[in-house]
Amino acid sequence: MNMTKNMTKVKIDGDNIVSTIGEGIFGTFVEHLGRSVYTGIYQPDHVTADEDGFRGDVIALTRKLRFSHIRWPGGNFVSGYDWKDAIGPKNERRARPDLAWSQIEPNEVGTAEFAKFCKKVGSEVMMAANLGTGTPRDAAELLEYCNFEKGTYYSDLRRRHGYESPFGIRRWCIGNEMDGPWQICMQTADEYGRKALETAKMMKWLDPTIELVATGSSGWLMPSCPEWDRKILEYTYSHVDYISLHRYYFCEDKNDRKKFNDFLCSSADMDRYIRAIVSTADYVKALKRGKKDIMLSFDEYNVWEDKAADDHDLWTVGPRRQENIYDLADALVLASMMMTLIEHSDRVKLACLAQLINALGMIFTEPGREGRSCLQTIAYPFLILRNCGGEKLLYQRTSGPLLQSEQYGEVSAVKTLASYNEESGQIRVFALNLTAEKAQVNLNISAFSKLRLVEKSEYIGNLKDKNVCGAEPCGIVRTAENSVFEDGNGVVAVSPYSLTMFVFSVL
Repeated sequence: MNMTKNMTKVKIDGDNIVSTIGEGIFGTFVEHLGRSVYTGIYQPDHVTADEDGFRGDVIALTRKLRFSHIRWPGGNFVSGYDWKDAIGPKNERRARPDLAWSQIEPNEVGTAEFAKFCKKVGSEVMMAANLGTGTPRDAAELLEYCNFEKGTYYSDLRRRHGYESPFGIRRWCIGNEMDGPWQICMQTADEYGRKALETAKMMKWLDPTIELVATGSSGWLMPSCPEWDRKILEYTYSHVDYISLHRYYFCEDKNDRKKFNDFLCSSADMDRYIRAIVSTADYVKALKRGKKDIMLSFDEYNVWEDKAADDHDLWTVGPRRQENIYDLADALVLASMMMTLIEHSDRVKLACLAQLINALGMIFTEPGREGRSCLQTIAYPFLILRNCGGEKLLYQRTSGPLLQSEQYGEVSAVKTLASYNEESGQIRVFALNLTAEKAQVNLNISAFSKLRLVEKSEYIGNLKDKNVCGAEPCGIVRTAENSVFEDGNGVVAVSPYSLTMFVFSVL
């Protein structure tokens, strides 16, 4: 078939496995920011609240999204957080001013409560330890409280609090964005590197089974990146498993074609960031004559529209903070970011879409006893791409039209990836159309002599469509298909501004 203006050719090598797409890529993040916790996941007076005060409607939506893990409690919040304020009887807990977000933290939801929430929604806890105001000893004592069975002060204290079995938390972030001037107790690379090293030693000595994430630079645009990451890994290489990355993208004016094109091409920048940190980690491995690869934990990413707090909203419990209402354009960019993470799944083993609820949330809730809840637009690409978790990422070569961006460079107008499920014998092809025109994708999966297209799931709408409680115009449309691709060749159509998953059975 001749190449046309809107034709993308994709040759998928069914014999060439890039990596296994780890379940850990499909995580999220709950920080004590705005209404993420109070009137978010936790609202005892809500009509759906369970015996622990968690909103039943939120539990149902969170279970639907099937997160592998949830990072908690921060974020910037963690650098001033004392976990001991939020354990034991609630009437004995101390409310504190949270300097990170200028709000009051009542400490009604602490370590035990969040572990219980994660169990209800079927996700693991990814715990963040305070390396701002906190010390290595504080982090080790928190680990003792969570994971040590019995016979020590903090493990027995947990048991007296009603939790005989350890929480068994496997993954731990040691600090958060410590090179950021906005961070409580910001540190130099040498200050944090030494502190992180001693924290990691103590924690691994206490529980050798845990995995540790060292705090990388706060972001790709920081002048300290990637030099910060190099220094931190030189201190911690022998004791940690991951280095963290954080990145958010935004568009100041979606009506401005140039700025909107930059926004649509954000994933090109994310790709360069990942490659830079992989190179940095590999340099340290060579310097240390090491045998292990440091993996990447992209534990904060999303699209973002900055929203300043109102003065009258300061120093209250659960104020409105960063409550972005996302549209379809945001969802498309989020999809391109997720696909980039999956493309790098040989080294990106953990990721957290920031955040779960209300503040930059995939879920939005209304406060009040009968407040409603809904999935935002950015939740739907997550739902579609979540299907490839645990499958094999297939190597592909793509040619076709490109989308040009002044700020970030160029990306494929139709971005694709393919995964293979060895158990079911199914191949999934994901196609993200970042243009206003219908496009065709010429697929060549020649390793398989015959394929049947059995299902098509499409997320589509108008660019400005938003999902709000009571009105959800955007959704996933699933249709049964029944067309045969001889010699693994065929053409599929993708709608303008859409994300589509094609499911093939091998015949």
